[in-house]
Amino acid sequence: MLGLMQDWPLLVHKIIDHAAINHGDREVVSRSVEGPIHRTDYRQIAVRAQGGRGAGPAGHPRGRPRRDAGLEHLAAHRDVVRHRRIGAVYHTLNPRLFPDQLVYIANHAEDKVLFFDITFADLVAQLAPRLPGVEMYVALTDAAHLAELAGKGIPNLVAYEEFIAGCSGDFAWKQIDERAACGLCYTSGTTGNPKGVLYSHRSNVLHALMAAQADAQGLSERDTVLPVVPMFHANAWALAFCAPMVGAKL
Repeated sequence: MLGLMQDWPLLVHKIIDHAAINHGDREVVSRSVEGPIHRTDYRQIAVRAQGGRGAGPAGHPRGRPRRDAGLEHLAAHRDVVRHRRIGAVYHTLNPRLFPDQLVYIANHAEDKVLFFDITFADLVAQLAPRLPGVEMYVALTDAAHLAELAGKGIPNLVAYEEFIAGCSGDFAWKQIDERAACGLCYTSGTTGNPKGVLYSHRSNVLHALMAAQADAQGLSERDTVLPVVPMFHANAWALAFCAPMVGAKL
């Protein structure tokens, strides 16, 4: 006989759903690359995470949020959670690596979509001719600021706000095995080419549960968290999952 209490797989979208229901009004505050400070909350992040359209071919397209040390300028989870609804694998990339390493990593991972801050537009333009598998480049900005990137030669370029515009929020999360691939990070400072480390949904959820405990980061709803560790390093020590899990302000 099997127990049936809480009989559901450990999928990362459960974290943002939980945050929206139980900590919906908790703020997520960030300064955009363009300058203004933006305030949102977990409820709105959950709505936006449901809104983006699927990209790439059927199966498991790899969307690559290209992040530095900051949060995405509109929602902390928009880079990393929204892909889960189509079964995609998020792949963070360290922009401080040598261009040859970045090209190797993106091609080895078979990335299909590349998300980037306009801060990295010149680097993306440099890499794009060597990334034959990338089908779309999504600048994390709006149409007004997208014009600033004209002439850089980035192919199939779209602003994030246009990428999700007009998409219905009435979308059911894809139900997959909790052991399914969820996130991908590559090592640096290693012998030979960088090596990929593949996170599962289960490992991300368990990591967040453990990292938030009193003898680790000790996070709670009473805390305000300023992430410093970049997303490409162990998911910023799981902060993108820990904070909404406990309802901490970001």
